[in-house]
Amino acid sequence: MPASSRAKPKPEPFNVDSVSRTPQQGRSKASLERMLGAARALMVERGSEDFTLVEVSKRGNVSIGSIYLRFESKDNLVRAVIAKAMEDLAAAETEMVERLTATCTTLRDFVPRYVETYAQVLTENAALLRLAMARAEHDPLVAAPGKAAALRAVAQARDAMLRYPDEFGSADHTTRAEAAYYIIFATLARQLSLGSSREAVTDYDWEELKRELGRMCLAYLTAP
Repeated sequence: MPASSRAKPKPEPFNVDSVSRTPQQGRSKASLERMLGAARALMVERGSEDFTLVEVSKRGNVSIGSIYLRFESKDNLVRAVIAKAMEDLAAAETEMVERLTATCTTLRDFVPRYVETYAQVLTENAALLRLAMARAEHDPLVAAPGKAAALRAVAQARDAMLRYPDEFGSADHTTRAEAAYYIIFATLARQLSLGSSREAVTDYDWEELKRELGRMCLAYLTAP
């Protein structure tokens, strides 16, 4: 069979189930949720993966044995926390775009509201995003799904902007829409220290930054 006709292998799933073991009979979903919640809280509080399973056990009110029955290692517990965080972020991004496209009748309405709302979504998820990006640098199990999630966010934003074709100033709407998304994300991400140190944060007023970012991207999209 020619290489071009071969079906591409489906990517391995990255979710809580893919990095954990199926629990024994009687082990409840609530126990898993307590493990994930405790590990997530410790990671957010410390801004790192510097926690022990004993701490997870105490905070989550679960035994060490039950943690090892679920997870082969602490690494897999961390991956599970990140996988759940990525699922939550994807759901928030989808809900945000669907809500905005349902209520914004023009590109002029959509762009500033998108910047404002996306900034809120990223802010709410910033702590786990920083840790996910740091782990992706050395963990392929996180890196590939992270890249796929980023591409999905690009596509969602691009397709939302393309719903208003009459307001674009250039024939190449797709290029402009994707570039606008990258500008928005890069600016917000830098200010939220996503993928960088806190030294990247400037003293620029956050509200003014969002307002001017929306204005600049709108001007770019609608320019001749």
